[in-house]
Amino acid sequence: MNFRKYLVLAGVTVFAAAGDSMLSHGMKQIGSISLNHLQGVILAVLNPWVAIGILLLLAFFATYMTALSWADLTYVLPATSLGYVLLALVARFLLHEHVSPLRWLGIVLITGGVGFIAGGPELTTHPHVEPAETAHEPRVAAAPTPLLAKDARNGAPTAAGGVER
Repeated sequence: MNFRKYLVLAGVTVFAAAGDSMLSHGMKQIGSISLNHLQGVILAVLNPWVAIGILLLLAFFATYMTALSWADLTYVLPATSLGYVLLALVARFLLHEHVSPLRWLGIVLITGGVGFIAGGPELTTHPHVEPAETAHEPRVAAAPTPLLAKDARNGAPTAAGGVER
């Protein structure tokens, strides 16, 4: 995996944690809202902390989609779970939330699990399935099908792979 891919995964982690943190901070300033009162939802979105949180979460989705375009979900999703560690640190030290020892234990377990997964391949390869085309790879002509098989005697195409009469 190259530096650019590590940067995308770091972006996924940081944007998710930062976006959720900003959203949480803004919603604590606003207080309780209800979907039954649309005006409260609109006012919540206009809060600068909430708006920045939404923009950061949009950046998260952009980097997440980018990561999923070149790696398996089973590789990308655990990598995003490192955001839980960052989020717990932000919640504890910047938002001054209480994080119980049991939650810290869970975070340690998540981190260990991510370590196991990070050692594996980023993309599953199947010998019987051709990889998807990318913008960087030229299109290669497919092998002839039975409908376009050539007559062994003169090389002329025949219908359904049969001998031309």
